[in-house]
Amino acid sequence: MAERFEVFCDGLELANGFHELADPVEQRGRFEADLAERRRPACPGCGDERLLAALAAGLPDCAGVALGVDRLVMLAIGSRDIADVIAFPIDRA
Repeated sequence: MAERFEVFCDGLELANGFHELADPVEQRGRFEADLAERRRPACPGCGDERLLAALAAGLPDCAGVALGVDRLVMLAIGSRDIADVIAFPIDRA
C-alpha cells in the first residue's frame, strides 16, 4: 500500500505527495526485486546502502511533496503544454 496524494487544478497536476517507506527490510526487498526485474547483476551501491543504513538506524517517519514550479507557471499563463515554460524543450526546434 502506498500513502500518497496528488494536487490538481483544472486537470493540471501541480504536486505529487507521498509518505516515505521507512522499513529497511521491506525497502531492501523492493530494491532487490527491482534489480532482478531489470535483469542486471547486483552491484555495490545499487541498493542505496546509505538509505538502508539510515532506515535501520531509525530514520523517523517522513513525507515529501514535489511541487512543480513549471506547472505553476503553466497555470499562471494558461498553458496546457510544458514546452511553453521550460528553457529547452527537446521536441521543438
